[in-house]
Amino acid sequence: MELRTRTLAELGNRHLWHPFTPMARWLEEDQLIIDRAEGVFLFDTEGKRYIDGVSSLWVNVHGHNRPEINQAIKEQLARLEHSTMLGASHPPGILLAGRLIDVAPQGLNRVFYSDTGAAAVEIALKMAFQYWRNLGESQRTTFLCLTNAYHGDTLGAVSVGGIAAFHRLFEPLLFESIQAQAPYCFRCPWGQHQESCDHECFNALERVFFEHHKQACAVILEPKIQAAGGMIVHPEGYLRKVRELSAQLGVLMIVDEVATGFGRTGRMFACEHESVSPDILTLAKGVTGGYLPLAATLATERVFEAFLGTTFYHGHTYTGNPLASAAALASLDLFEKDRTLERLALKANALKEELLKFASLPYVGEVRRLGFMVGIELVQDRNNKKPFPEELCLGHRVTLEARKRGALVRPLGDVLVLMPPLAIEEETLRELVGILFDSLKATMESL
Repeated sequence: MELRTRTLAELGNRHLWHPFTPMARWLEEDQLIIDRAEGVFLFDTEGKRYIDGVSSLWVNVHGHNRPEINQAIKEQLARLEHSTMLGASHPPGILLAGRLIDVAPQGLNRVFYSDTGAAAVEIALKMAFQYWRNLGESQRTTFLCLTNAYHGDTLGAVSVGGIAAFHRLFEPLLFESIQAQAPYCFRCPWGQHQESCDHECFNALERVFFEHHKQACAVILEPKIQAAGGMIVHPEGYLRKVRELSAQLGVLMIVDEVATGFGRTGRMFACEHESVSPDILTLAKGVTGGYLPLAATLATERVFEAFLGTTFYHGHTYTGNPLASAAALASLDLFEKDRTLERLALKANALKEELLKFASLPYVGEVRRLGFMVGIELVQDRNNKKPFPEELCLGHRVTLEARKRGALVRPLGDVLVLMPPLAIEEETLRELVGILFDSLKATMESL
């Protein structure tokens, strides 16, 4: 290990506290310190190259160090680095709001900025709650949500989440929400099989709606795929069913596109797959191309008009930051210049083709994919779907093996996740999948 790497690692181990990281294990392992990046490749402090297999936690879109986004930030930096949006505005924030409405599902017309996905969700929840208060319906105090959901780590976002490993500890701090059993076709809670399914998940959702709609401010869900829950793809028509029920029973619909937005599923926004337009939509992660923290909560004009006689008491210091807004505008330009979504369809087919090889491995229970979002669930026994012991940390072991081979990936428990930048070329994409395949085989052979 080079002196610089060793010095940085020792300093980091003395002072840093890493998110979602078992720190005792981290302190025992070799430290990975990313020093620079180019395209879809990351380089550590010793010069080793890695394919960015998870888009630096699902944010990078057009590749690292894109000259166009760099230049946009530099030009904005020479004019204005930050100015509050409380009682003022600025050109990039205004222009970006217009561009976001242009690409968002039809009907959304207002943009409320923040800085993280969790904040965007928190705003959506408070917005929905106050909307009904403003209309005099104070009996609406709860939210409908799904099991296995993840919407962020603030207390409001956790209150409508459903992943026990992340959320159980904080239950005494949370407000009550009403959960519907989420679809999970591989481990169907109703014991159904996809080839003979009668969509009991639809029926369960409908029962929850009819029982609780009069007390509900909104229903919130991730569209088409539950990302942090294990890349669980919902059955066709499920999202549309939620929209139909919410419209029929007068419940606002919040769609959380923080992970799925900006092309990850093959469309600009995942709800476009079923032609769904929600009342409120949250976005973050890919909005700046992965450059700077920025998030937004989009709402319909109907929701906005309910606030005209009052004030929405929520805001963030860096709301609509000019540098982040400039990066986001440049990123949207690149979607057009690079024909990102058009070219993604061909690459998604190549990804689908490469993933077929995992079906030959007896410890792969299911491979799930929507666009460029992939989850590979590992099991001890494919027939009874028995999971591996948690203490084995199998997913983590596979990622360490992949790191040796030149790819950075991050698991969700024993679900191996791939979500590379949309800009990845087909040859590199095939290399990435090959590395994960070889790493999984090597890990299993070492047990």
